[in-house]
Amino acid sequence: MKSRENLLRLKHFQVEDKTRQLAQIDMMIAEFERMYGDLDSQIKIEEEKAGITDTTHFAYPTFAKAARQRQKNLEDSISDLKDKRGNAEAALQEADDELKKAQLLEARDGGSGHIEETDELAESRAMIG
Repeated sequence: MKSRENLLRLKHFQVEDKTRQLAQIDMMIAEFERMYGDLDSQIKIEEEKAGITDTTHFAYPTFAKAARQRQKNLEDSISDLKDKRGNAEAALQEADDELKKAQLLEARDGGSGHIEETDELAESRAMIG
């Protein structure tokens, strides 16, 4: 019985860990998207100051060129994070399924099959959906 209880705790910890990872990825995506928007505003201001919006023009502002490159890098990072988010969602689902199996085994053998869910996990699950 003790080993099943430890297994249940391990599975519960894994679900909490995967949920935290998913929340961190979501926060990073949101932060990168905010930075992207800030750069977009700064680019527009620089273009208005110079009166040039053609990126191939010889007098196009250097700051705007650098900001556009940074935006491109952010786009790439956001895309990578969205891929990682998909993988993290799959890992969370797998860990959650394993936890449910462990709970069923524990309940079948006469245990409660339930470990108290932390407030952090419940809040994270509510935010993620």
